Amino acid sequence: MSSGDTAWVLGATALVMLMTPALGFFYGGLVREKNVLATIMQSFFILCLISVQWVLFGYSLAFGPDHGHLIGGLDWFGLNGVGLTPNKAYAPTIPAQAFMAFQMMFAVITPAIITGGFAERKRFKAFVLFSLLWATFIYDPLAHWVWGVNGWIRNLGALDFAGGTVVHISSGTAALVAALMLGRRLTVGHQATEPHDATKTILGASLLWFGWFGFNAGSALAANGLAVSAFVVTNTATAMAGLTWMTLSWVYHKQPSVLGVAAGAVAGLVAITPASGFVDPMGALLIGVGAGAACFGAAQLKPWLKVDDTLDVFAVHGVGGMWGALATGLFATVAVNSAGNNGAFFGNPHQLLVQAIAVVATVAFSGAGTFVILKVVDVLVGLRVHPEEELVGLDRSQHGELAYQH
Repeated sequence: MSSGDTAWVLGATALVMLMTPALGFFYGGLVREKNVLATIMQSFFILCLISVQWVLFGYSLAFGPDHGHLIGGLDWFGLNGVGLTPNKAYAPTIPAQAFMAFQMMFAVITPAIITGGFAERKRFKAFVLFSLLWATFIYDPLAHWVWGVNGWIRNLGALDFAGGTVVHISSGTAALVAALMLGRRLTVGHQATEPHDATKTILGASLLWFGWFGFNAGSALAANGLAVSAFVVTNTATAMAGLTWMTLSWVYHKQPSVLGVAAGAVAGLVAITPASGFVDPMGALLIGVGAGAACFGAAQLKPWLKVDDTLDVFAVHGVGGMWGALATGLFATVAVNSAGNNGAFFGNPHQLLVQAIAVVATVAFSGAGTFVILKVVDVLVGLRVHPEEELVGLDRSQHGELAYQH
């Protein structure tokens, strides 16, 4: 066991923990003033809820001994058997609980990302029930498929270093399904719905960028050269995507958008995530360009498609995650990580096919599962607040508190 590796993974865990409240600020600035507290609350509450779920049974379902290549089972319920000695199958140089805690923060942020798709109109009771069910029946099995020992996507040879499929494609798809099922906000097309505080969004994006070094470089699970490589390519792709989105926005809208560069940076973070442990800096630059362009283009389609994905979760996380997963199949090289595979541009076009299968499976599973969970929640408690509650704002109607006292 390595004290240096343990220290790095604990630090990375803290960085990833910061990302969920940072997401709350990112989203909170983008909504209207009457919904900002409710929006930030969703991210903060999920940090509490999924932390408990993960310790009780989520970690066991995701990483416990395999059952049929699909799920982990309940062998490690309540962290039974998950102690301070390493689990050599996952992280041989750090305590098993350190690996558990690191993975917990991934499980926390994923359902938090979905909240941007149904912002400003979902009943809090429905949000709580949905988040618990989605984490249990979608995230945990998917994490086992991709990262668990003998998970079927892992056995297929798909590469996902830090969560392109598990975190971003799954949450982006779920956000789109939720937006379609809840319907458009009452005031869309009738009243202004512009962000109420762009500075809060820039703060959130900056903290996400900071925390993402733990997300990606921490996934090396050791203080080594691979962690350094993941750190460098994460920053490179993020910067390139921010520049690309801002430039396209400048050309298209005739002004360089402040929120655009922030959204572009997040798109770059999303796209480099699955590739961060497998590509070199030039590959990262190309992934950043592709993320900025693809996600900007997807965001421009929202008015035409009439889908009220409130905060463009599918455009950024869904599209960005898909591009990143496929780009891993293009730019991956064993020169960076001998435990991976070469991509198409390094003589192995089959890897692109494997990545595509993982993308399709993730979209299908998350999309169908989210639909079923939302239907169940709707029957049990109802998904959407009453019209008068939506018009007065979720801060007052759901929580009885206001973000700002005028």
